[in-house]
Amino acid sequence: MWIGRSSFTSLVVGVFVVYVVHTCWVMYGIVYTRPCSGDGNCIQPYLARRPKLQLSVYTTTRSSLGAENHVDLVLNVEDFDVESKFERTVNVSVPKKTRNNGTLYAYVFLHHAGVLPWRDGKQVHLVSPLTTYMVPKPEEVNLLTGESATQQVEAEKRPSNALDEPVSHWRPRLTLNVMVDDFVFDGAALPADVHRYMKMVQLGKTVHYLPILFIDQLSNRVKDLMVINRSTAELPLTVSYDKISLGRLRFWIHMQDAVYSLQQLGFSEKDADEVKGIFVDTNLYFLALTFFVAAFHLLFDFLAFKNDISFWKKKKTMIGMSTKAVLWRCFSTVVIFLFLLDEQTSLLVLVPAGIGAAIELWKVKKALKMSVVWRGLRPAFQFGSSSESERKTEEYDTQAMTLLSYLLYPLCVGGAVYSLLNVKYKSWYSWLINSFVNGVYAFGFLFMLPQLFVNYKMKSVAHLPWKAFTYKAFNTFIDDVFAFIITMPTSHRLACFRA
Repeated sequence: MWIGRSSFTSLVVGVFVVYVVHTCWVMYGIVYTRPCSGDGNCIQPYLARRPKLQLSVYTTTRSSLGAENHVDLVLNVEDFDVESKFERTVNVSVPKKTRNNGTLYAYVFLHHAGVLPWRDGKQVHLVSPLTTYMVPKPEEVNLLTGESATQQVEAEKRPSNALDEPVSHWRPRLTLNVMVDDFVFDGAALPADVHRYMKMVQLGKTVHYLPILFIDQLSNRVKDLMVINRSTAELPLTVSYDKISLGRLRFWIHMQDAVYSLQQLGFSEKDADEVKGIFVDTNLYFLALTFFVAAFHLLFDFLAFKNDISFWKKKKTMIGMSTKAVLWRCFSTVVIFLFLLDEQTSLLVLVPAGIGAAIELWKVKKALKMSVVWRGLRPAFQFGSSSESERKTEEYDTQAMTLLSYLLYPLCVGGAVYSLLNVKYKSWYSWLINSFVNGVYAFGFLFMLPQLFVNYKMKSVAHLPWKAFTYKAFNTFIDDVFAFIITMPTSHRLACFRA
């Protein structure tokens, strides 16, 4: 039996190693592009000719642009230098159609200086939506006085749609890049990711590719979005530009495609935004380190769950185990899961919390020796009997919890009353869940004391699931890294360090 378990663990570790090596190989294939080695089928960079360029940004309510009609020029950069970084903020007039829950698009042209973009045969352009649809965040109020968080809200600033319907939001940032490497592509081996951004022209006997323009959609974050109201005449738009290398461009294209795929699979804008934050708000070298850390976190999570379930599946008695500590862990994980759900936390955090809560509920069933007997349509719960040793353990457990309750209950109740008087919430349910979870985060570690007290009285720790504890201990250090990267409530972030 031990050999079987060892073989399974070795198989899991082997699959993990293969996955990491394969991912590294894929990443290498993304950032490295083989240059053209001959002269016959090479595609030269048009930027190597050092043309005088101009950058123009237009806005329109139309998703396709046929001519210069129905467009507004919002930014014009003459003598545009692809090597020079800049950031400019302009005010954009919002059409009536957009204010009535409509859309607005930005058309970005890179063309020859002094020539209108639609009359330049060597211009490149991209289109990007400046609006997106999202359900407005519910307003928080003081539950006792009814006072809103904004103190005074004008009627015209409220969207006309119901709160559960998506409304048009403004994206206040437009991030542009141009690939500046004088890279010579092999026409027979063009990378598919870059190919769709390339426009080729024939100059004499040589094929050139025009400047590769790229709009960084990953920089558009949910936290920056602004609700578009009927009274909004103008909105600010920050246009930023920076050059980009070929390797980084290819990596960024793949990341944008990955985020788009998540949205196609049903992930909300907010869920996709959590993934964006990992790439945008993190240094790429730190991101590479995070990938390896995340891979080990996944491995340790799986092994911890496996060993924990295996331990409790074979557990027949509760000798030396604190039943109340098991009940508390179950209550804590369920409350944390409901809190993260109420806060609309990233699925990267929510899914593991949900799995952990389900496992803790199953462990309570095992600890209480509970079984369900159906009498017709009515379920009945039956509990197994306890041995003398188990009753002794329960006595120590009760003694420890009684002493602990004198300290914890007043603190938790006091914290709940204070937050009710001074903090604003979306609903009474939100206040209740926040009060519970604050108690769990602040004093949860104290509920290890009953188990420690039982260990002290019984002079033994052999009854504990040490393998699962070991894997969880490794993950506490990894959670500290994730606390800086993944968006989550502040209290949950602090709890990672507390662990």
